[in-house]
Amino acid sequence: MGNLHTPFRYDYVGSFLRPEKLKQAREQYKAGTLSAEGLKQVEDEEIAKLIAKQKAAGYRVITDGEFRRSYWHLDFMWGFHGIKEIELDHGYFFHGEETTHGSIEVTGPISGENHPFVEHFQFVKQFEDDTVVAKQTMPAPAQLLAELFRESNGEKTTAIYPDMEQLIQGIAKAYRTVIRELYEAGCRNIQFDDCIWGMFCDTAYWNARQQDNVSLEEEAKKYLRLNNLAIEGKPEDLALTTHVCRGNYHSTWASRGGYAPIAPFLFANEAVDAFYLEFDDERSGGFEPLAHVSGDKKVVLGLVTTKKPQLEDKNAVIARIHEAAQYVPLDRLYLSPQCGFASCEIGNKLTEEEQWAKLALVKEIAEEVWG
Repeated sequence: MGNLHTPFRYDYVGSFLRPEKLKQAREQYKAGTLSAEGLKQVEDEEIAKLIAKQKAAGYRVITDGEFRRSYWHLDFMWGFHGIKEIELDHGYFFHGEETTHGSIEVTGPISGENHPFVEHFQFVKQFEDDTVVAKQTMPAPAQLLAELFRESNGEKTTAIYPDMEQLIQGIAKAYRTVIRELYEAGCRNIQFDDCIWGMFCDTAYWNARQQDNVSLEEEAKKYLRLNNLAIEGKPEDLALTTHVCRGNYHSTWASRGGYAPIAPFLFANEAVDAFYLEFDDERSGGFEPLAHVSGDKKVVLGLVTTKKPQLEDKNAVIARIHEAAQYVPLDRLYLSPQCGFASCEIGNKLTEEEQWAKLALVKEIAEEVWG
């Protein structure tokens, strides 16, 4: 399967709406009425059904839909040694809704050996065939660094890691360990999910967060360097991509603003093979910042929203693809929904039928544009 690498002309970010049977099983597990083995059996069954649907929809990539996770990011972070699960007094404050309160706390040196996501990937890999390849998604290293300094987390983090450079090197090494173990398990497609850059695009958020204590350029270079350190030395036949998000929780969002503030740093210098970028509404701005994308990288245009059930106008999406092609050649452009359908287990406000209709539209448009 080494010749099948993401992105594909029609693609998706990775998470899918959780089926009711899975939601019930997870609630039973939390309540203590279902064993870990019982939960895993339900997860295995529902993931197998999802992958069959992904194949039937004609997609070249398969994922587990993040069915084993509560969150798109925290479950992965909890899998590191030296990090434990905690609850904060409040969640993230999205536009009109507060998220659940989960977070992380450092308990000792961070390391990545024997990460549970490697086993999760191995389950998906068994469903690969001559036409489909498995993709593993995970939060970007920058996202972990940010979570370690969220609210009161920073006090515990600096107690274990008083030196920021030591922390950055530790996170990067832990990620390299997970990437290596995934590769040894047969993984050739990894996607970093990264909300940090979406926050940087929101000038109101940035000014409130930093209060002139540090420049955007300084912070952007710090997070960019961490991401690149984690990628350093990856095998040539491992496709490593990233998705830039502005928040996706129960069809709500966290930040707004075009890519201009971060394009000179991220698009020009992150050592990834492709960017999955949100462009589903006015919050993402125009395509002009794509001019900063370095010449060897691909761009997956997230022009179909996962936040609303209404199908986009096909001709309007095609017109936007050609508009983006003014800045990145058409042969380096791809199409996907703007984000996953369920970044957290609560999911977005649409039905499974509407979810698959969105993906059918993405495929239909891509085949018309690229043949």
